[in-house]
Amino acid sequence: MKKDVQKELSLIFKLLGSEKRLAILTLLREKPYSVSELVDQLQMEQSAVSHQLQMLRDAQVVTVEKRGRLAYYQLNDSHILTLLNNAEGHVQHVLNHQTHAEAEQDKNNQN
Repeated sequence: MKKDVQKELSLIFKLLGSEKRLAILTLLREKPYSVSELVDQLQMEQSAVSHQLQMLRDAQVVTVEKRGRLAYYQLNDSHILTLLNNAEGHVQHVLNHQTHAEAEQDKNNQN
């Protein structure tokens, strides 16, 4: 792995290491949200939500779209969604004390 790629990956994983940012990203998986909607959903201070969003914007994890007087935040691309979904799947395996193969077998049995 190239050093520049490794550095960027490290940054992304550090960003994902925050429960507050993960909570924001979890909501943004569903649809774009305004800052005030995120504040209401997360029960966080507006300044805290704005700060976390700025960090995510700086890392190009989220983008913002102005709609009139409001700004709506959304995931930047499908790679972030895939990363979140894969990480969540891994955590489910761990919490269920399963190997990847066992989890895949359970998934196949459900289909």
